[in-house]
Amino acid sequence: MSADPAIPFPSNKPRAVIIGSGFGGLAAAVRLGARGYDVTVLERLDRPGGRGRAYVQDGFTFDSGPTIITAPFLFEELWRLCGKTFSDDIDLRALDPYYRIVFDAGGHFDACADDAAMKQEIARISPEDVEGYTRFMQHSERLFRIGFEKFGHVPFDHLSQMIGIVPDLVRARADRSVYATVCDYVKHPHLRFALSYHPLFIGGNPFRASSIYCMISYFERHWGVHFAMGGTGALVKGLVGLIEGQGGVIRTKAEVAEITVENRRATGVRLASGETIAADIVVSNADTATTYAKLLAKAPRKCWTDRKLDRAAYSMSVFVWYFGTRRKYPRVQPHTILVGPRYGAHVADIFDRKVLAEDFSLYLYRPTAIDPSLAPEGCDTFYALSPVPHMDSGVDWSSKAEPYRQAIARRLSETLLPGLEDEVVTSRIFTPQNFQDVLQSRKGAAFGFEAALTQSAWFRPHNKSEDIERLYLVGAGTHPGAGVPTVLSSARVLDAVTPDPRSMLETC
Repeated sequence: MSADPAIPFPSNKPRAVIIGSGFGGLAAAVRLGARGYDVTVLERLDRPGGRGRAYVQDGFTFDSGPTIITAPFLFEELWRLCGKTFSDDIDLRALDPYYRIVFDAGGHFDACADDAAMKQEIARISPEDVEGYTRFMQHSERLFRIGFEKFGHVPFDHLSQMIGIVPDLVRARADRSVYATVCDYVKHPHLRFALSYHPLFIGGNPFRASSIYCMISYFERHWGVHFAMGGTGALVKGLVGLIEGQGGVIRTKAEVAEITVENRRATGVRLASGETIAADIVVSNADTATTYAKLLAKAPRKCWTDRKLDRAAYSMSVFVWYFGTRRKYPRVQPHTILVGPRYGAHVADIFDRKVLAEDFSLYLYRPTAIDPSLAPEGCDTFYALSPVPHMDSGVDWSSKAEPYRQAIARRLSETLLPGLEDEVVTSRIFTPQNFQDVLQSRKGAAFGFEAALTQSAWFRPHNKSEDIERLYLVGAGTHPGAGVPTVLSSARVLDAVTPDPRSMLETC
């Protein structure tokens, strides 16, 4: 491919162009800017943040995607790179309990920050499972040491690196599923759910995802679960401020149509407007499958071919209803999981049968439980998220979305939010169709590739593209995977795989 005449870039700094302004793209911009790159971030939507963007509607502030913040040190590190202190800009509040799980058959479980309080909660539900829970958390810590501390920030560019971790994976029984592993430790069905559902947060099937993801339980215990005052959008705003303070540029409504390539090397991007921007390196925070299939459609690809992308397994999608109420619901915590009547069968509906079931489980987010400023006085801001199959289900969301929203409203009215249907004053929905059309996620998958052992580490698209030189990938679709801390870690990997900008200037 040949590029059109390109906008020149400063000769005293190599230029990095970043496609997409999700947490991975913003973190990559901070890191590359701190190392001496001239950074330009291109965002096709009207505001930065990607899945983490925020918007205001009728006086209510909504976080569109991620809401649970763990491993705050990854944010703190970005602020330090800019000579700033994270806590000066962001008011982060630790939560305890992290979230409440409400079961369809009755009863609830509070995930507590304190180990003693957590064991008391386990004992309240099933005294005979306390010892098993203790052993499970010890196992979770071992997996954390392997999966995050040892390999979470390490690039997997060579098969030898994957072979090197095989002994650790064998000892951890990573071939077994999260759910099967949890069942070895606890017997009560409520506890089996409470300790195994976490892969759903990152697009994985608990009955298929590798047991390595059991580390999430210790991950939460180790660093806690936090809420950023102002919502997740405050973190996006803070990162944008860091980038602009470094001299970087963030352009919104700048849709990238193509990554330009010459002699199998990325040379920049061409926008949908026709404008071409030259770059020494290109970093894509766009959906990984879309990056290869669309933005590199004309480029020679031996690894991530269209055929391989077609055969990959993709995560489920989600249906999200954002709504504000004219009254408050003070008994509802910031994070609540409302479990449906079927666990395994419903997960199979989503991942395997790919059908939209009549029943559902919900994640309910009420940020105004902590920050009342996110709604008008006396009101509450919510979103309700329901895991659903991706677009291969064939569901026509143009006709199904409103009935599905109404079903969610009825369920919430019957359980957590009495009288809800008469209290809603503002409303908005986001469906798998929107994930496909607005966020350009392949198949409308909310988390990119499914979290599975055969699509992890070396098997996942590499942070340093296998097909195109000087192209790098960050975000949910590359190593180490989906979720805010892992997406931030994908940007951390760039420090090891992108060229030193000083060496690039010496070769110019």
